[in-house]
Amino acid sequence: MPIQFRRSWSDPDLELYRDTVVRFIEEHMVPADEAARKRGHVGHELWRQAGQTGLLCTDIPHEWGGAGGDFRHEAVFHEEMARRSLSGMNTAVHSIVAHYLLNHGTDDQKRRYLPRLASGELVGAIAMTEPGAGSDLQGVRTRAERDGEGWRLNGSKTFITNGFLAGVVLVVAKTDPSQGARGTSILIVDTQDCAGFRVGRVLDKVGMKAQDTSELFFDDVRLGPDQLLGGREGQGFFQLMADLPYERLIIGVSALAAMEGAYEATLAYVRERKAFGQAIAQFQNTRFKLAEIATEIQVGRAFIDRCVEDLLAGQLDTATASMAKLWGSEAQGRVVDACLQLFGGYGYMNEYMIGRMYADARIQRIYGGTSEIMKEVIARAL
Repeated sequence: MPIQFRRSWSDPDLELYRDTVVRFIEEHMVPADEAARKRGHVGHELWRQAGQTGLLCTDIPHEWGGAGGDFRHEAVFHEEMARRSLSGMNTAVHSIVAHYLLNHGTDDQKRRYLPRLASGELVGAIAMTEPGAGSDLQGVRTRAERDGEGWRLNGSKTFITNGFLAGVVLVVAKTDPSQGARGTSILIVDTQDCAGFRVGRVLDKVGMKAQDTSELFFDDVRLGPDQLLGGREGQGFFQLMADLPYERLIIGVSALAAMEGAYEATLAYVRERKAFGQAIAQFQNTRFKLAEIATEIQVGRAFIDRCVEDLLAGQLDTATASMAKLWGSEAQGRVVDACLQLFGGYGYMNEYMIGRMYADARIQRIYGGTSEIMKEVIARAL
């Protein structure tokens, strides 16, 4: 009997939902992927289609326009995209933006943005990284200064996922540089017809070619008093820290699903491809490599599933979520590399999914906090 990578958190209803997700992906996302990779973004229509199908903001309550599900529904969509190397539509960042608004926004901010994020009318982005500030958010130089009752925003951001298509951007800025972390706030920028807001280049990345990762510029962008997330100045750093477990678990979940997708694609390939008169799958080295990969996925499934259950119970701490992100992203790199090797020269071709997976996997160890930062977070909890 073939090895089954079962999820402890799933149930029959969730698997029916998974069928809906897979159908949407196969009908709408897979056919559009090649054009999106050449263009550098998936376009707004795909986001709206996903929203109409009920696949966005699935763990946001009904009262705020979401689907009323939980993290498992989010995980299903992330998994099914990751196992097919579909990285153009970054619903992870979109969902994180929705959670910042849900967990920290005022009621008016929730009413204004969450239903439109759920429908796909708005694409969400969060602007943290700057040319001179990555993991060290206290080094942010973007400034938001008082301007009457509102704010005037100046600065630049880079490596911003969903930046080209974003309709709403949460911008991390200094509102009082003298206060260190307590002087950081998050400002909400509506990008449409926003004077002083400009999207720079769609960046040419090693992988994730279909995803719009951009530079953003804010030159005297004037914002109203209601565009400060939560309505209280100086809460930005703490708002960011509060939602880190959610973000890092998404990366861990996606990493494991990508490993499963790579394994399944490799298994099919080596059974079909022949060398020296026999299928590659019959060579001992191939069998042993696949055995190692299957074992790593099975062991990882136990840990990542426990993290999902802990998140659902409100018990996932930052250190454990960092372990999920660290282990998942590092293991993804190892597994995809081993799978590509079994494809031989074909694995290095972009027309094969395993080649795209290889290029896409590298960023997993960098964004959402580098592996080195994850180790530091874990070490502090020892």
